[in-house]
Amino acid sequence: MKAYIFPGQGAQFTGMGLDLYQNSPLAQELFEQANEILGFSITDIMFEGTSEELQQTKVTQPAIFLHSVILAKTLGDDFKPEMVAGHSLGELSALVANGVLTFEDGLKLVSKRALAMQKACEAQESTMAAVLGLDDAIVEETCASVDGVVVAANYNCPGQLVISGDIEAIDKACELLTEKGARRALKLPVGGAFHSPLMAPAREELAEAIKNTVFSNPICPVYQNVVAKAVTNPDEIKENLIAQLTAPVRWTQCIKAMIADGGTEFIEVGPGKVLQGLMRKIDRNVSTSGAEFKA
Repeated sequence: MKAYIFPGQGAQFTGMGLDLYQNSPLAQELFEQANEILGFSITDIMFEGTSEELQQTKVTQPAIFLHSVILAKTLGDDFKPEMVAGHSLGELSALVANGVLTFEDGLKLVSKRALAMQKACEAQESTMAAVLGLDDAIVEETCASVDGVVVAANYNCPGQLVISGDIEAIDKACELLTEKGARRALKLPVGGAFHSPLMAPAREELAEAIKNTVFSNPICPVYQNVVAKAVTNPDEIKENLIAQLTAPVRWTQCIKAMIADGGTEFIEVGPGKVLQGLMRKIDRNVSTSGAEFKA
């Protein structure tokens, strides 16, 4: 079975989407529509902006979403998903690609999500750290033993777990995890503690917008981050999408569930190759590639 996977924050780069814009009338039309919906020229930042400009959450999230969704739409008849999943923000790209959300509604939700998360980040100093080379259980136990907010946030692949929380708690957890044999416990250059209880204000804000948006039946199952299993019911998809902001991204578990359900060919749709790298660490036996735009 053919599975399409969509990247999240961190996959951005200057010049992203420019080849699509220059070579596809459909892509050009959608990018211009996006500029109108957002009320600013995101294409200018995507095509010519500095890495600092691209790193702002309010820009990064819509930029990655647009690159992914527009690439999927330019694949035409070649795009025949039998299962989809997206890493964090990528879940919204996956929902547009498999017919749950319209392009316009998806972009509005991504923009709302990005602004709400940025506001939550500004309200309290917080961060995330990547922990390499330890079992998930050791990382989870260590986080639980630290005072303050620090939780497992992204189960990216075996031996790579990202933790999230307030700065003091993250520093303490990194110190303890290094003592316990972590190959690395390294703070990440992010604006805040995504997928942690500190995102509760953003979740409340996004919940309202999601509840007021029409979610249609998907053309194929979506494997959602929060539950790591196939979901097809629009109401369940909504609930899981709301929960995602304060819950961990169970990416390893999602991919394993997709493989168990018959996924044999995994195609990453969007900027970069982050998910292809994670795929090889989760299961080397399945076919992994990136979607390519054909002019």
